[in-house]
Amino acid sequence: MSQTQDEAAALITELAAQEDELRFPRFDEDVAWTLGVRLTEAARAGRLPVVVSLRRNGQRLFHAALPGTAPDNDGWIDRKSRVVDRFSKSSYRVGTECRARGSTFEQTFRLDADTYAAHGGAFPVHVVGVGVVGTVAVSGLPQAEDHAFVVEQLRHYLATVAEG
Repeated sequence: MSQTQDEAAALITELAAQEDELRFPRFDEDVAWTLGVRLTEAARAGRLPVVVSLRRNGQRLFHAALPGTAPDNDGWIDRKSRVVDRFSKSSYRVGTECRARGSTFEQTFRLDADTYAAHGGAFPVHVVGVGVVGTVAVSGLPQAEDHAFVVEQLRHYLATVAEG
């Protein structure tokens, strides 16, 4: 099912707002572990067949593959995370922006599809006062669901951090 231009524009606005909202006060190995475990436990509770990966500056800090996943999911994680690293936006937003222009990510940027994938599931780790330093990524569900799962878990995690 393809989106109308108005639907795509509304989705892009929503995705950009999520990126503005979901920012970290800090992001280190301890944060990655805590958040990675939260994502993994939520996926297990929902019996979601996903791979979870958290990275900072290219270093994988957390990785978990749940039942029902395959090595291909690791490849998707890598490719989606590279999109975030390059554009400092969620992989879903980058792909949606291309589709809204009536194009594809591959046509727009001429980047190797074996290296980059602008599909939902990788989200930028933006540290307040610093910028984008990494990614939180999930692979295994349809792209909109991968993205929504990451956003939901980031909201829960960051709310607990804010509560102190």
